[in-house]
Amino acid sequence: MSDKNFVLGVDLDGVVADFYMDIRPIVAEWLGEDENALSKEVTFGMKEWGIQNWGIQNEEYQDLHRFAVSRGFFRNVRPIDGAPPTLRRLSKQFDVRIRIITHRLYLKYIHQVTVQQTIEWLEKHGVPYWDLCFMNEKDMVGASVYIEDGPENIKALQSRGKDVIIYNNSTNMNICGDLW
Repeated sequence: MSDKNFVLGVDLDGVVADFYMDIRPIVAEWLGEDENALSKEVTFGMKEWGIQNWGIQNEEYQDLHRFAVSRGFFRNVRPIDGAPPTLRRLSKQFDVRIRIITHRLYLKYIHQVTVQQTIEWLEKHGVPYWDLCFMNEKDMVGASVYIEDGPENIKALQSRGKDVIIYNNSTNMNICGDLW
């Protein structure tokens, strides 16, 4: 079966890259905490780890994010078990066009290193993709079906009538839809 018009929109962090488990030691280092003191079950925003008002506008988060990128976070994050080979099989067996859609460019002046680390990571782990989109509004990027874990992104995609496969993790336990 081949449908060259079928586009699978795939989020990276939390879906293909094990963002939450791999940012945990960096957050622990940043906070001066023992990594084991930080819960493995976190909600979106990671308030369980003591960062208040986590988000792009929060200066503490911006500093932490820059710190993580300076440590090569996007180059070194581990893939979620089975994610790269699954995407390779989908791409090859069904001729699926994979469009990576990630919102990693949310801090000024570190875009080049963020994009470079992202591309190096995709190539290192053999993640097939035809398009690489760095977008906050993922619902503005066309795809036949989306795979997403971020609660706000899931809601935005669903509100626009987009088909979304929810990659289930502790950040989106209260979201309804097709879980993967």
